[in-house]
Amino acid sequence: MILHTMSSQRLVIGRIAPIIMLMASSLSAAVAWGSDAPSFAEATSQSYAEFHTDDETNNIEIFKRASASVVNITNSRLVRSPYSLNPQSVPQGSGTGFVWGEEGYIVTNFHVVQQANRVTVTLQDGSTFDARAVGLDPDKDLAVLKIEADDVELVPVELGDSGLLEVGRKVIAIGNPFGLDTTMTVGIVSALGREIDSVSRRKIRDVIQTDAAINPGNSGGPLLNSLGQLVGVNTAIYSPSGASSGIGFAIPVNTVKRVVPELIAYGRVQTPILGITPVPQPDYYRRLWGIQGVIVMGTVPNTEPALKGMRGLSRSQRGRIQLGDVIIEIDGREIANESDYADVMEEHRPGDIVEVITLRDNQRLRYEIELQAPQNN
Repeated sequence: MILHTMSSQRLVIGRIAPIIMLMASSLSAAVAWGSDAPSFAEATSQSYAEFHTDDETNNIEIFKRASASVVNITNSRLVRSPYSLNPQSVPQGSGTGFVWGEEGYIVTNFHVVQQANRVTVTLQDGSTFDARAVGLDPDKDLAVLKIEADDVELVPVELGDSGLLEVGRKVIAIGNPFGLDTTMTVGIVSALGREIDSVSRRKIRDVIQTDAAINPGNSGGPLLNSLGQLVGVNTAIYSPSGASSGIGFAIPVNTVKRVVPELIAYGRVQTPILGITPVPQPDYYRRLWGIQGVIVMGTVPNTEPALKGMRGLSRSQRGRIQLGDVIIEIDGREIANESDYADVMEEHRPGDIVEVITLRDNQRLRYEIELQAPQNN
């Protein structure tokens, strides 16, 4: 028993000796360093910096660079108080936007500013500006605002190419979820080529699906790639609870790059017109007649469809409605409904010539039509 205790003591002393030698060595080094010896906090900070992963470093750099382009948007409406005749400005909600160019243009979602009487934009430095809408596109859920911020150096977001995205690529969302400003979430591209409904009930195609957390307030904010470039505009989430469930959607930047310049220049997208009027309630009539395509109700006078003999609906001598032309193809693309028709029109500009194939009395007819500029600009 005594031998065991002595052995234990020797063992403890043997373990302590190297520690004492290490402390003495450290003390000697500290004396040698003098005032240059790093503090514990400095040594810890240096060690932490060394343990940044490449991915963490990338996230930090993107946030520092891109967050300067992200803004907070507040939507207010004038509401008359039941106790007073004076209207009051009542906040309707908030969202996110980002700087487009250096002229004071801000891009966000259409639904963020929809029905607003007053919109304010708050920059990263805390300065707030009244904004006016210069262009709206409910079909793509995009809006362009303008602020007068001549004394502020605006930092535009860097544009990327959504056509280069692949499933599995990292993406970063920066926004103001639930009013918490400048929040960053990280995820991947979960899927490409999705479709969602816009405010106008039109389909938005080629939408990016991501698992980066997107919540109410993120709408209109940027979705960035690992280079810090804009690849999408966060617009919607799929969630029964209304909060992030790992499925978010973003409008691809290639669509944004096409739409935004037209919203700035004209106030709306310059989608050309063919010169026909589709029937109202088209789904009802397609089911009634068992057909697919865009049913022509009539042609616009003095347009090429009218001048080249395209026909709309007519009535027989017995008063029964007779079908005229039904558009089934434009430039080789199948047209099954009005959404297909609108997608093709959006890809063209006034002056373009398109080949239109219609079905009339079970015969395929071919027309070459020059597209016209939209009216009432």
